[in-house]
Amino acid sequence: MPVNTPLLDTINLPRDLRSIEEGKLPQVADELRSELIDAVSQTGGHLGAGLGVVELTVAIHHVFNTPDDRLIWDVGHQCYPHKILTGRRDRIRTLRQKDGLSGFTKREESEYDPFGAAHSSTSISAGLGMAVGRDLQSAKNNVIAVIGDGAMSAGMAYEALNNAGAMDARLIVILNDNDMSIAPPTGAMSAYLARLASGRTYMGMREMGKKLTAYLGKTVDKAITRAVEHARGYVTGGTMFEELGFYHIGPIDGHDLSTLVPVLKNVRDNAKGPVLIHAVTRKGKGYAPAENSADKYHGVSKFDVVTGAQAKSKPNAPSYTRVFGQSLVQEAQHDDRIVGITAAMPSGTGIDIFGESFPERTFDVGIAEQHAVTFAAGMATEGMKPFCAIYSTFLQRAYDQVVHDVAIQKLPVRFPIDRAGFVGADGPTHAGSFDTTYLATLPNFVVMAAADEAELKHMVRTAAAYDDGPISFRYPRGEGVGVELPERGEILEIGKGRVVREGSRVAILSFGTRLQESLAAADELDAHGLPTTVADARFAKPLDTALIDRLAADHDVLITIEEGAIGGFGSHVAQYLASSGVLDSGDIRFRSLFMPDTYLDQASPADMYKAACLDSAGIVKTVFSALGRDHAEAQMGA
Repeated sequence: MPVNTPLLDTINLPRDLRSIEEGKLPQVADELRSELIDAVSQTGGHLGAGLGVVELTVAIHHVFNTPDDRLIWDVGHQCYPHKILTGRRDRIRTLRQKDGLSGFTKREESEYDPFGAAHSSTSISAGLGMAVGRDLQSAKNNVIAVIGDGAMSAGMAYEALNNAGAMDARLIVILNDNDMSIAPPTGAMSAYLARLASGRTYMGMREMGKKLTAYLGKTVDKAITRAVEHARGYVTGGTMFEELGFYHIGPIDGHDLSTLVPVLKNVRDNAKGPVLIHAVTRKGKGYAPAENSADKYHGVSKFDVVTGAQAKSKPNAPSYTRVFGQSLVQEAQHDDRIVGITAAMPSGTGIDIFGESFPERTFDVGIAEQHAVTFAAGMATEGMKPFCAIYSTFLQRAYDQVVHDVAIQKLPVRFPIDRAGFVGADGPTHAGSFDTTYLATLPNFVVMAAADEAELKHMVRTAAAYDDGPISFRYPRGEGVGVELPERGEILEIGKGRVVREGSRVAILSFGTRLQESLAAADELDAHGLPTTVADARFAKPLDTALIDRLAADHDVLITIEEGAIGGFGSHVAQYLASSGVLDSGDIRFRSLFMPDTYLDQASPADMYKAACLDSAGIVKTVFSALGRDHAEAQMGA
């Protein structure tokens, strides 16, 4: 085959890649990198991480018999090259689009995705479970978990490493180190030593020590095994992974296929227990705009391939995230006890804005949400005012700490919750669906949601002033609605909502940023002779029961609407109405609108809210249904 013949066109599945001779793999990697850049330039998405693992992806699929050999990509940000090589190249330009490919690994999408991952640091635990399941069924396939150095900041990764090492499980972990290596590779000698250490001789010596246990006892076995490892450590560098029971190889150059392939083959053929391969890569590798960018083009919108310039629409209003960050700075100027905490998401949560003004009062704890919450709780015991800013979907990971370390002790930790509601292209794994439900069930918790960016400013100040226990406030991704912002937020009365518009027949009680859709629905309902009251609840806990009583007494229909799952705000309102006997009279027709009891795949937020009937049309339709009237007929009559 001529050198210039595109090899990627001959690869549909990994078995095709395995038939290509090793010397031509660099050409495959070059073509794969070009395909990745072109595809993401059209769709947007996570680019830098994928560019950094192109050679690693090619090497793994060339050496291992996927999908029988299980390959798990931690988080999934780096899985786009993997998708191209596993039968999805023809759909790669549908990434993160409605009815298209997920931006993460997804079991329903391909047999080459054995485990769905969009949250960090789960790969080793899942891989160990697969390895044990394999062994219990006397199978022989390999299990490979690829985890980034950032994901290694989470305690879950070390829990899994410790468990795998103690079990001596046959598991391969590849540490994709794309940030900063403590012991960087040093050229040809390092590559040679890595190949040597992964070979039969060194691994055989280690296993020989273990086999002697049956005759000489565990003490002698441990001494022999450690002697082999320490001897190897003098030339390759010993690590804590050895102390956890892993056979450690590397660091090696993660872009050098002439090293990667033989090391992976040696591990495939010779490993008997847990092995960790330390591969050093460069995020954004091979695309100059990404390599030169501070974030290595981690997440990008559509961009021009030649210049790297990203398509940016001019915002009509400041983003909720920016309003939060700026409001927190403003409050911190009045109170030196305010501190900002984030779990590896400073720019995503707006804590970076706070950090620019108060670096000594800003703490990024890494991908460690559990630690972040208890760390904040510890600060609160000392009289500080911690704002622990975590996405709704990531706060789920720290729920026990929220309950045990914060709520039970009534500690005044403030929880700004970004990415409330649907998030569009990131799909169900990143949607802020459950926080109202899982927080509003807790005693001693105040739960708020901002209807717009002005309300967000009020809630930041309210949280800063509140010292009687934990308090949360949620807000969505993206820009606000364009309301005029106050110079400084007001301190809201806890548990009190507000009426935005008065009517007499229908009442819409909104919790969060569905308020604008509620007002639009009210316009249409008014046109149909149904004067509509619109109220902003502000609080899911404590409820404004006086407001609820008034709306129920003075209207024929009461609708609640929220950007959250069943069990949240609407459920609390329904429980109150039932317990207080309001529903017994039959004078009010109550309906609750919330996220559907399913996981909606990626689409634009507008499409997702429409599908969930959480837009103005859905509200109007619900009102007509409650009244026993046909909305379509009413529209024709109009």
